[in-house]
Amino acid sequence: MTEREREHVRVAVIGSGFGGLGAAVRLRRQGITDFVILERAGSVGGTWRDNDYPGCACDVPSHLYSFSFAPNPDWPRNFSGQPHIRAYLERVTDTFGLRPHLRFHAEVRGLRWCNDALHWEIDTARGPLTAEVVVSATGPLSDPKIPDVPGLDTFPGKVFHSARWDHDFDLRGKRVAMIGTGASAIQIVPAIQPEVGRLTLFQRTPAWVLPRADREISAAERWLHTHVPATRAARRGLLWGIRELQVSAFTKRPDELGLVEFVAKSHLKKAVKDPGLRARLTPDYRIGCKRILLSNTYYPALVQPNVDVVAAGLAEVRGNVLIGSDGSETEADAIVFGTGFRVTDLPIAHRVTGAHGTTLAEEWRDGMESLRGATAAGFPNFLTIIGPNTGLGNSSMILMIESQLNYLADFMRQLDVLGGRMALSARPSAVQEWTRRIQRRMARAVWTTGGCDSWYLDAHGRNTTAWPGTTSEFRKVTRQVDLAEYEVLRVPAARTGGGTPERTTGGTADGNPGVKVDGPGGGPAEGSAGKAAGQSEEVAV
Repeated sequence: MTEREREHVRVAVIGSGFGGLGAAVRLRRQGITDFVILERAGSVGGTWRDNDYPGCACDVPSHLYSFSFAPNPDWPRNFSGQPHIRAYLERVTDTFGLRPHLRFHAEVRGLRWCNDALHWEIDTARGPLTAEVVVSATGPLSDPKIPDVPGLDTFPGKVFHSARWDHDFDLRGKRVAMIGTGASAIQIVPAIQPEVGRLTLFQRTPAWVLPRADREISAAERWLHTHVPATRAARRGLLWGIRELQVSAFTKRPDELGLVEFVAKSHLKKAVKDPGLRARLTPDYRIGCKRILLSNTYYPALVQPNVDVVAAGLAEVRGNVLIGSDGSETEADAIVFGTGFRVTDLPIAHRVTGAHGTTLAEEWRDGMESLRGATAAGFPNFLTIIGPNTGLGNSSMILMIESQLNYLADFMRQLDVLGGRMALSARPSAVQEWTRRIQRRMARAVWTTGGCDSWYLDAHGRNTTAWPGTTSEFRKVTRQVDLAEYEVLRVPAARTGGGTPERTTGGTADGNPGVKVDGPGGGPAEGSAGKAAGQSEEVAV
């Protein structure tokens, strides 16, 4: 296929979860309609489409786990289940007219930056295309991770990951082994315990579990939120404010989490009377070091007569016998892995080749890093939603996504203002300085000092996933694109046959003279610290 025949769009968005749909809405509100959403599956929803295991629900309150520009006054519970969240994303897709932009079954196989043409060449399962800007919204919870267990391939029974649940396999009366004790496992265990014959939980590390303040949201409350929007906004604001006040304990003063530990221990003691089992379920690290889990049903399920807790990981499989790292043996008919995702080794990074001919994975071999969680050096016009160090330990990721949508919107505005055939590439010095600032702050955080080994940490023991501050702080630092942090790449107007682009500086980040270019009118980007993205134009869904 020739260059002339290949489809070209201004923006290609990868993924149709919260990040991808949010990016699409924001592009349309910028007046940009020349974009596609590339989705490898056959429907929208991202992780809320893929994770449909029994008991799947969100551990963030519904009114905070939704777009500020698309409030849902009709959430049925404080903590909504997977079906309701997925339905919400379908409604967002319809409400904002995103269907024409969607390309289903269009898995991105590779992306390569073309220095001559200043665009991305994209290979998808539905054919090639080119794009001036790529927004990667694949998310960190999209590719399941199953440990390399010796002998697993010899297991005669059923094996699947929680994010790829096999609904055709009947668990009734079966001997089931649950591997892992993360957020998925504590929902799956109580959901399947009543129907399985025997349930064995392999627990390498116990989790801190707090009570879950869940309940149905009454019809009166839903009516009020629908007809008096201020009540809905107040509810969201209260939920947000409480979590903002908690951040310093996680990021600066972990010793203040002692009271929370006391509540968690009391919750455990109330449900588990057996001192031996209670000891096995009590963590030996500071609460918050791993994600704090919420459940009222997990501990009661573990004390049922058909449940065993193995305080060890799965070390080996011999036929239908599972060998724990403590030497214990368990017979099983099915193995369910709740072992998380490839968070610090994102699969998409292996498919993205930048300006220097290296992949993003190669550039990140010593750890993920990007400028303001959005752009990586050497990868022009490539932005990530939920990039490095944007994760949260106690609040809603939708808040972080909306901040990154602000940054995307201003990135596109800056391209328009600069005009012509050009691109923005994060300066290595700016990325390095941002990373140093993040890691300096991370030194005091509970994720670093809490004494645990968590999925927040990469293979080098560095936290490249969490944001060490409040969502307000992140909103502030992503309000606008600072051109001093970017190289401006431009193909001279006189050159029509390609060639090496000119490089100009957007400021003085590396001691080079330059001119700062503001957005249209010289004003700030939409989305200040006190205003959520698109809040002034909200559309209830």
